[in-house]
Amino acid sequence: MTNDRRWLIAFGAGLITLSVVLYALHFLIFHDFHHIGIYTLGDIAFLPLEVLLVTLVFHQVLESRDRRQRMEKLNMVIGTFFSALGTQLLTYISNNDPNLDEIRPRLVVTETWTDETFLEVERRLKRHPCRVRIENVDLEAVKRFLGSREEFLLRLLENPVLFEHETFTELLRAIFHFNEELQRRPGFSGLPGADTAHLASDLERIYSLLIREWLGYMRYLQKNYPYLFSFAMRTNPFDERASAIVE
Repeated sequence: MTNDRRWLIAFGAGLITLSVVLYALHFLIFHDFHHIGIYTLGDIAFLPLEVLLVTLVFHQVLESRDRRQRMEKLNMVIGTFFSALGTQLLTYISNNDPNLDEIRPRLVVTETWTDETFLEVERRLKRHPCRVRIENVDLEAVKRFLGSREEFLLRLLENPVLFEHETFTELLRAIFHFNEELQRRPGFSGLPGADTAHLASDLERIYSLLIREWLGYMRYLQKNYPYLFSFAMRTNPFDERASAIVE
């Protein structure tokens, strides 16, 4: 038996003993067992309602507040990710998407977008192939870029807040795996076709996950942080006229 379990049993036994002592003291002073019985039965009758209020009402309120706080922390982490590397990586990968023109106009997010707009674009993205012209990708530059942010990626993967968000965790794993693949290769000229196809598959996996996370993050900013959303719109990787300068 663990120490925590022993402590709980001892604590419960102590409370029961204290209750018995207090009831006995009440009887010794007032000699009114009838009065004790009425109030004891009344307390027992109210107990199910008390359990209902505590477990289903107060507990739900507290859990809802905790969930909001966890989601707030999670989105802070996601925002840090996009600021540090996500947006830049998405820009580079999407520029090598042979089918980018098919979805680019749909991804120029504005303040007029509604939940229905985001859902429609999300459905459209599920049908987008997310291909990458690997022959146009400067893998050496990507290797340097991801290698310089390897410690940052490790810290993100160690963050317990991310357990709340499986798809974002999967994205980090995919990026970390791709970085490992790149770091283990001394160079990228003359790679066999099978190896090049393997790297393309890894990069396309990142692209598919990254573009969806980006859209979800834009939706979150629009609803909760207009000033951050304004900057995200002005630096939208899919907007060819994007500029951080306010005009």
